[in-house]
Amino acid sequence: MPWLNGQLLAETARIDPADRGFTLGDGLFETIRVRDGAAVWLDRHLARLAEGSAVLGIPARFDDAALAEACAAVIAAEGIAAGVLRLTVSRGVGPRGVLPPVAPSPTVLITGAAGLPPQGPVALVVARGTCRNQASPLSRVKSLNYLDAVLARREAAERGADDAVMLNTAGRVVETSIANLFARLDGAWTTPPVAEGALPGIMRAEVLARLRAGEQPLMVEDLQRADALLLTNALSVRAAARLEGAALSAGDETAAKLRQELGLAAR
Repeated sequence: MPWLNGQLLAETARIDPADRGFTLGDGLFETIRVRDGAAVWLDRHLARLAEGSAVLGIPARFDDAALAEACAAVIAAEGIAAGVLRLTVSRGVGPRGVLPPVAPSPTVLITGAAGLPPQGPVALVVARGTCRNQASPLSRVKSLNYLDAVLARREAAERGADDAVMLNTAGRVVETSIANLFARLDGAWTTPPVAEGALPGIMRAEVLARLRAGEQPLMVEDLQRADALLLTNALSVRAAARLEGAALSAGDETAAKLRQELGLAAR
C-alpha cells in the first residue's frame, strides 16, 4: 500500500500526468533496506535526499520525522519483515517547459515490497555505449533520470552479463549501473572517489570504513589485475565472479562476511 503526499492509499493512488517527475525526470529517489520490520540507515538516506534536493532546488514538503513515520506506516501496511522501500520525491506538477515553477509543491511517494534481490556473485562487462559525466552535479544525486544506467544494464544483458561497469568521460572506472565498486589491488581495497562520478552510496560509506579501504582513480586495467571486486548498494554486497569473461572468485568470502556483519545474510 503506497503512501502518497501524506496518506496511505491503495487503488486510489494517482500521480498527476503533468508531474515533472514523469514528464522530465525532475526529482530524486532513495532505495531503503527493510530489516526486522524497520528501515535501515533511514537517517542517512534522508540526509542524502535533503542534499540532493538542495542541489535541484526542490523544497521539503515533509520533515524527516514525518517521512520516518510514513516509512513505518508502509512497512506495517505491507507486512514487510525483510524487503525494500522506495522513497520518491519529484518537483511536482508544473506547466509545459523546462523552467521549474517558482513555488513548487513536491510529490512524495513511498512504496514497499517484501523480498530482496539476489546476493550471489555477478558477471560483469564494461559498458561501451554510455558513460557517467563526472563534471555534472547529477552524478552525486540519485535523480529520477537513470537512463545512462538503463542503457548500461541493457548492454550487459545483451552481452550475457548481470551488470555493467560504467566509465566516466575520461575513460576511468566509476561504478556499475546499480552499485558502487571496490577492487582489491595488491592486498588493499580501494574504490573510485566521488569526484570521478561515483554516487556517494550509503553502503559505500559503510564498506569503506569496514574494509579500511582507500579511494583512488581506477582504470579498467586495474580491475583486470585485481584479485577481487565487490559491488555494494543499499540492498546488497556482492562479489564479481567474472569481468569481461575472465574469472574472479577471491571476493566471495569478503562479500559473505560483510553481508553477515551488515545483517544482509539470508535468515
